[in-house]
Amino acid sequence: MARYQFPLQAVLDLRERAEQACQRALAEVEAERRVLEARLEGFQLAIVACKGHLRDTLGAGAGHAVNPGSARMQMNASLHLRAQAQEVVLQLAGVHRRLEKARAELREASREKRAIELLRERREAAWRESMNRKEAAELDEIAVMRAGRPAQGAS
Repeated sequence: MARYQFPLQAVLDLRERAEQACQRALAEVEAERRVLEARLEGFQLAIVACKGHLRDTLGAGAGHAVNPGSARMQMNASLHLRAQAQEVVLQLAGVHRRLEKARAELREASREKRAIELLRERREAAWRESMNRKEAAELDEIAVMRAGRPAQGAS
């Protein structure tokens, strides 16, 4: 039996490659997002630890003198960590915008590929129907020819 050859297979292949490229781009941005979120979480933990240490330094209790130099260093460290965390938050906002753009591009590429796949499916179904009609017509003709032979031979 003959096999169906889709005339636009090259277009479908191109759309599949475009979709895969969009998937890779989305994965790269998603990986960058995970890295930034992990960095932000690390900064948050360090800020909490720094504040705890500052609290311990300032609230040492009676009989223990507060070291202003140590307290100032702890406060500066905490402020530095907050500034770094805010920078990561800004980077993360940019990554989220790129992530949405990459998702939109992937949706569009998938939609375009699916349109060609649906066209292929419809054309293949039409081709199969045509082949079935041809086969049925050939079988009918064979049956008619067989039915006509005994009548010709008996005369």
